[in-house]
Amino acid sequence: MTASAPVTQDVHTIPRKLPEGGKVNLVGLTRTAMRDALIEQGTAEKQAKMRANQIWQWIYQWGVRDFHEMTNLSKAYRAELDEAFTIEIPEVVSKQVSEDGTRKYLVRIAGGHEVEVVYIPEDGRGTLCVSSQVGCTLTCSFCHTGTQKLVRNLTAGEIIGQVMMARDDLDEWPERGTRTYEARLLSNIVLMGMGEPLYNFENVRDAMKIAMDPEGIQLSRRRITLSTSGVVPEMARTAEEIGCQLAISFHATTDEVRDVLVPINKRWNLETLLEALASYPKVSNSERITFEYVMLKGVNDSDEDAHRLVKLIKDHGIPAKINLIPFNEWPGSPYERSSNNRIRAFAEIVYQAGYSSPIRKPRGEDIMAACGQLKSATERARKSRKQIEAEAGLG
Repeated sequence: MTASAPVTQDVHTIPRKLPEGGKVNLVGLTRTAMRDALIEQGTAEKQAKMRANQIWQWIYQWGVRDFHEMTNLSKAYRAELDEAFTIEIPEVVSKQVSEDGTRKYLVRIAGGHEVEVVYIPEDGRGTLCVSSQVGCTLTCSFCHTGTQKLVRNLTAGEIIGQVMMARDDLDEWPERGTRTYEARLLSNIVLMGMGEPLYNFENVRDAMKIAMDPEGIQLSRRRITLSTSGVVPEMARTAEEIGCQLAISFHATTDEVRDVLVPINKRWNLETLLEALASYPKVSNSERITFEYVMLKGVNDSDEDAHRLVKLIKDHGIPAKINLIPFNEWPGSPYERSSNNRIRAFAEIVYQAGYSSPIRKPRGEDIMAACGQLKSATERARKSRKQIEAEAGLG
């Protein structure tokens, strides 16, 4: 894959300084940025690294939000920290629990905007589906989230804050002073919520570095999966700077069909995308690329599509598994779900070709929490940068 300049969008991201009192939110800062902030606040430079490490552990290992509870710091220093900083995560507006145990949270971030976060419990594990943008810019025609206009990128603090919020709700922070877990209710993170993660690369990277930190959230990079619709120039950076598992929203076996389903294909077509995917595992030592393939009746679900899919993957030598996703219908959707028999026939062709082809069990459909259904009811229209700044107290 040829090197390319990072892909950027003209998208506003709220800065880390909060409007109320001008305090700096420590959540989402890298270790280096936290150290620098402490020095700026007045912490002696020789002590700043140690202090940052102590505060980091309180915030990310034990979930403490009050400086006065950080008992290995002096009372006077705790008071100084409280004057200059805050520890803020997104606010839970509502929580819905599905019949199958799936939890969908509506959380409010700076500026009054809202995003959705989904927790999916499974036997011996649990997966949190995290959002990276308010809305989405990609307008994939089968995706309900894509009908909501992009408002802004989430900050690193707002991304990792979703993980911290879920840990609060699941009550699974380790006991203070320990690093052991009674249970790993939240064992995996998937960046498959609202937005395209690779259009918000730096904030996603910094948030996932916190999630993987051995003195923080402590998740292995193999427990984190980033799903992209195919932002090719940022995929090599993902391998090098995050090293997590990669999932690709593939959904079609010809450019003609993918141009309609996933319009970003007009910019980076199937051949360009497959070449980038072929190089990804070599860089990141990722085990397999996950191909996500939503099953749409009469659109992309034929035997011919299955054979083409297998050939594309084999011809490019990509270690892969194929997740077949029964389409989750939503009001006004132009598509229908493929029949169970059709999905099983498609899966069998893929399986016989030597690839794992699990059929994803729809989760949380009764609360509109399933794949492709996330959409904040309060975020219907694009807001101007001026409006965002005004609402966040930045104008």
